[in-house]
Amino acid sequence: MNHLIALLALLLATQIAKAQTLIQGKVQDSKNRPLTGASIAVKDSYDGATTDSTGSFRFKTTEKGNAVLLISSIGYKLQEKAVVLNGTVLELSIVLKEEPNELTAVVISAGSFEASDRKRAAAILNPIDIVTTASANGDITGALKTLPGAQQVGEREGLFVRGGTATETKTFIDGTLVNNFFFTGAPNIAAFSRFSPFIFKGTVFSTGGYSALYGQALSSAVILESIDLPEQSVANINVSVLGIGAGFQELSKKKNSSWGLNYGYNNLTPAFAIFKQRQNYSQAPEFHNSDANFRIKTSKTGFLKYYGYYNTNRLDFTTPSVDTTGYYDRFALKNQNTYHNLTWRDNLSKKWKIQTGVSYSINKDDIHSELKDASGSKVTVTGMEFKEFTVKNRSQYFNAKLVLERRLKGLSALRFGTEYNNSNDETDYTAYNGSIFKSMVKEHLNSLFAESDMYITNDIAAKIGIRTEHSQLLNKWNIAPRASLAYKFSREAQASLAYGIFYQNPEKSLLPSNASLLFSKATHYIAQYMKTTSKRSFRLEAFYKKYDDLYKTAFVTGTSKAINNNGFGDAKGIELFWRDKQTVKTLDYWISYSYLDTKRDYLNFPSAIQPNFAAKHTASLVIKKFMSALKTNLNIAYNFNSGRPYYNILPDNNGNYKVTDQGTTPAYNNVSLGLNYLPFIGKKNRKVYDVYVLQVNNIFNFKQVYGYQYSYNGIRKQAIMPPSRMFVFVGAFISIGVDRSDEVINNGL
Repeated sequence: MNHLIALLALLLATQIAKAQTLIQGKVQDSKNRPLTGASIAVKDSYDGATTDSTGSFRFKTTEKGNAVLLISSIGYKLQEKAVVLNGTVLELSIVLKEEPNELTAVVISAGSFEASDRKRAAAILNPIDIVTTASANGDITGALKTLPGAQQVGEREGLFVRGGTATETKTFIDGTLVNNFFFTGAPNIAAFSRFSPFIFKGTVFSTGGYSALYGQALSSAVILESIDLPEQSVANINVSVLGIGAGFQELSKKKNSSWGLNYGYNNLTPAFAIFKQRQNYSQAPEFHNSDANFRIKTSKTGFLKYYGYYNTNRLDFTTPSVDTTGYYDRFALKNQNTYHNLTWRDNLSKKWKIQTGVSYSINKDDIHSELKDASGSKVTVTGMEFKEFTVKNRSQYFNAKLVLERRLKGLSALRFGTEYNNSNDETDYTAYNGSIFKSMVKEHLNSLFAESDMYITNDIAAKIGIRTEHSQLLNKWNIAPRASLAYKFSREAQASLAYGIFYQNPEKSLLPSNASLLFSKATHYIAQYMKTTSKRSFRLEAFYKKYDDLYKTAFVTGTSKAINNNGFGDAKGIELFWRDKQTVKTLDYWISYSYLDTKRDYLNFPSAIQPNFAAKHTASLVIKKFMSALKTNLNIAYNFNSGRPYYNILPDNNGNYKVTDQGTTPAYNNVSLGLNYLPFIGKKNRKVYDVYVLQVNNIFNFKQVYGYQYSYNGIRKQAIMPPSRMFVFVGAFISIGVDRSDEVINNGL
């Protein structure tokens, strides 16, 4: 009986062994790297295994017939593989595709520097970066000028990018367009931007190839995202040589809403008394600034935000007249500006998001010009009557935008929406004899756009978009395709390509025009290599930009007006950026360099020439070091650009423009120094935190020449230089409620 039982057991074991199928093989990723810990299992059974350090696996199953294997690994797409289990050995080689995720996926970055809560790479500038960059003077645009692509233009407001004019760069806050982002400028004096960097939490500085969600910018887009809720209720006070200010933010007890007010008064009279200006001011620049905001968390994922701003400013000065020796040109300006922005965003479902917003702004300029003699009395000189005039500008702008987003598989998404811009510009020009010339330019611009992010793997992603616009002013449509592709070589290194077509209306100084005009057009081609960690960032970018349909002008009844779209041009170059927070403890520095080769034939240019706002070589070095023993943050910035061309262009006897004089300015050099002293650093039990600031611009007193201004007949010229060679800022900033000392010290080191 025992022998019989043993025989039956042997026969049974043999049948079981015959019914088993051996499954073995390897699991790898798309780059043939073995995947450790991947799971392989027979669907609807308990049979399976996991891979070892070489990606190998081996197991047996008693299942038979048609079956499905499930292969999975964290960060990779689940794969199902049909097999036949018949007792023969299955040898498998399995390749899993990555499932893109926000932490490890490739970033489409060609043509842009981005800062946000999700992207904390070393390549970006946040609010603390901006106010602690010595050459920035606390201005957003000043800080962006230390990045590659931006030019060091000091005599005109705006951001000049890659051979483009300042009007070719547009600024957006929470998705909506901001008109009059800068204060109204005075002759040969650059104006600052109106908004404090501390109201923003995210910044995208696109030097080309930007998203289809934005338009009407031939060269560049600055996309700013405002903060949500403050950490807690906080008040602040500031006192400086320029003025005083105060404000507060009140956070609700439930921490689901907040509101705040700020006011500032600035008068440069005391500063100008110490640092003499080239202009003789009878009214130094004086500003009243106020803003208000509220923020409401409408749901778990929803936010309603409002920001409103109101400013008045005035100035009045004279400068020696280049047209009439012994006399002085007077320029007086009064400006009022208000801006309001209301936005809402939320998740409509797991896959749908919405973001919508409206903005409205009004800008009023009252400008007066005349000649004065040495005693300060108004005079009228025969032949110089055109020097006496008044201009009243009244501008209203309305922008509305709706963006819907549909999440697709993984990180892939589709965004689409519409935008509407309405502008109304009225100008009254009063000549010396009382004659009044009125002009009014109204525009209704309607836009539709769509854009898709497509993540094939963690290493490959594409962004495909299209935008179309209709201008009532031009009575024309445009269609602008845009595309970007990015490939990730390793966790830190990637390459990107970008292409796009961009259109823009004529700037208001060229309107109204009796001619039938087109949109100006720019086509961008960008290639980028980037290697980035949390402490270091290296970027190398090459670009080519082709201009078509630029506006050409003629001198008609005292002003230049656009008469056709026969202008053209191009810009090409290479840019480099390196930032390092790692090599030396508590030391942060970045280096940027741009090479630009550009020519254009536009406005009254007689041919395609290098514009006077473009330098071939531009570079910046920014250094920030916290000295703990002194409780002081040291900031140094060096800005350089090679000489820029200057021209005097006048019409000949046949009415054709020609260059009557030209040259190149000396190279521009500027070294600025900043010191931030934090006396109570580390004392967390305090409720009041002080920061004392000293900043010196052009500390070595370099002579800086931006170009030359010519007399109306071209006989005389005089250098255009900064209002003063050196400027010193001293201020105290007191925060009540929130200690931001660590941010000021190391900015995330």
